Amino acid sequence: MLPRGQRGGPGTLRNINPVAVAPISVNYDEFPSLRFEHGDNGVLTVVLDAPGLNSVGPQMHRDLADVWPAINRDPDVRAVLIRGEGKAFSSGGSFELIDETIGDYEGRLRIMREARDLVLNIVNFDKPMVSAIRGPAVGAGLVVALLSDISVAGRTAKIIDGHTKLGVAAGDHAAICWPLLAGMAKAKYYLLTCETLLGEEAERIGLVSVCVDDDEVLARATQLADDLARGAQNAIRWTKHSLNHWYRMFAPAFETSLGLEFLSFTGPDVREGLAAHREKRPARFNG
Repeated sequence: MLPRGQRGGPGTLRNINPVAVAPISVNYDEFPSLRFEHGDNGVLTVVLDAPGLNSVGPQMHRDLADVWPAINRDPDVRAVLIRGEGKAFSSGGSFELIDETIGDYEGRLRIMREARDLVLNIVNFDKPMVSAIRGPAVGAGLVVALLSDISVAGRTAKIIDGHTKLGVAAGDHAAICWPLLAGMAKAKYYLLTCETLLGEEAERIGLVSVCVDDDEVLARATQLADDLARGAQNAIRWTKHSLNHWYRMFAPAFETSLGLEFLSFTGPDVREGLAAHREKRPARFNG
């Protein structure tokens, strides 16, 4: 297996022939924060399973960035289903992850590189990917949910990009996909206000693919992943590759937003935003 961190170039365009990606035996134990369920039909289910409604800590953030090139080279995987354990997709970055981003320069650089790789590795991921969104989907978890090729949300799913409420610029996936999926007016509205977006409204504005009753989310997402795994792989993967060029064209906007987000982590507003979140009070920003 290729050493971790040397599994492809997320910023480069690759040969689009899936056969050209040399298959390898993948050691999924290298990604300890994620749970993997292997189906007989070629569908790999990736499960976010962590305390605090599947919050993303430092290890999970690293694993979510690195796992996609590894799955790409697994010959037994034809499609991916990603979900959260229990009644939540993910509550976003943990306090530990945010503290490390604020307080340590080397840690901030590492997390910034991971955030970049998380987005670009998903954009360059060859195989079809379906997300099953129940409950809250926030922060780094929301990146995976919305960048999936097909997103299935429950009616009461709560989609939140809370960057500005924390005191940092909206980075991650926001600039690369929200305007394309929902239009600039809606993107600005939700990214500037951090207003909660329920599943039905998310489907209406085009942010997610499908909205179903909460108890039907997993079944519908599983059916879609199974259908994609049974389909013509070259046709599906090449179609995905072509459509994802829209994301690649927005790479400069993404790089800018990511840089501004992590610049924000060096200022006073994020400390106040984090304190307000911990103390469950309104933030008093002076910036």
